[in-house]
Amino acid sequence: MNEMEKIIDALKGVTGIQSEYIILIIISIIALMVIKFINKIINRVYKSGNHSGRDVFKFSQRSNLIANIALIFVIFVIWEGHLDNIVTIISFISAGATIALKELILNICGGIYIKCAKPFVVEDRIEIGNVKGDVVLITAMSFKVLEVGDRVNGEQSSGIIINIPNSQIFSNSLKNYTTAFKYIWTEMKVDINFDADIAKNKKKLYEIVNSNQTIKSIPKKMDKAILDASGNYRIYYNNLKPIIYTEYIDNHIEFTIRFLVHPKKERNVIDALWLNIIKNAQNGEIDLYKKAA
Repeated sequence: MNEMEKIIDALKGVTGIQSEYIILIIISIIALMVIKFINKIINRVYKSGNHSGRDVFKFSQRSNLIANIALIFVIFVIWEGHLDNIVTIISFISAGATIALKELILNICGGIYIKCAKPFVVEDRIEIGNVKGDVVLITAMSFKVLEVGDRVNGEQSSGIIINIPNSQIFSNSLKNYTTAFKYIWTEMKVDINFDADIAKNKKKLYEIVNSNQTIKSIPKKMDKAILDASGNYRIYYNNLKPIIYTEYIDNHIEFTIRFLVHPKKERNVIDALWLNIIKNAQNGEIDLYKKAA
């Protein structure tokens, strides 16, 4: 009896599993290791070339997908003659194990749905359940999101990566900030004195907003994005340029500036606008409201 047969007999004595199944399990593990090793070498070779980080990431995702498909095919071939027995064994699994498998199956189905239907892709900003962030990785079982803060905190990255099971796509509503196009409407409020010249202040605010290079470039890009998305979504806007609404609130005039911005640039744009507004207020061009002490 050679060493391999001794190992198989020892495993049979410990586990109670028949020798032929132990052999198939060992072959399956070897196949897994070989395919993963080859995939790792391929990714390493590609990474050593003159490619950007984004290209390396995309190549790795495609390579991992092909490797997983190849592994499933190889495992199927290895176990082909024993599938009937496996189905019989599974039918006797306890209710507790069945519940555990349910989550596993839902995650796999969720992964297939995400890959095929593409409710989001890597780099999209999404909100699912109570988690908001940028998708950084999608796998067969889960997807990872780089968390961002709420609108009050400028939706800045917290640096925390959250792992979300794919099954959540079936049980939670999903917000995608970039499904049809990359820009969202945002608003900022500017208060001026009640007795100020409304037309003059409003004109100055329009000048400030329309002179911002980031905001200025978006309407043309948005026009094209809406046109590209019109075949899949019933979306249209009558006006894509910044607009300022006027309202009287608590003894002062409130201007609401509404404009399009990329969600990842929102805080920087608002910061630039406020710096310009404050500068003009200090020069007497804008009558900012000062609440009484």
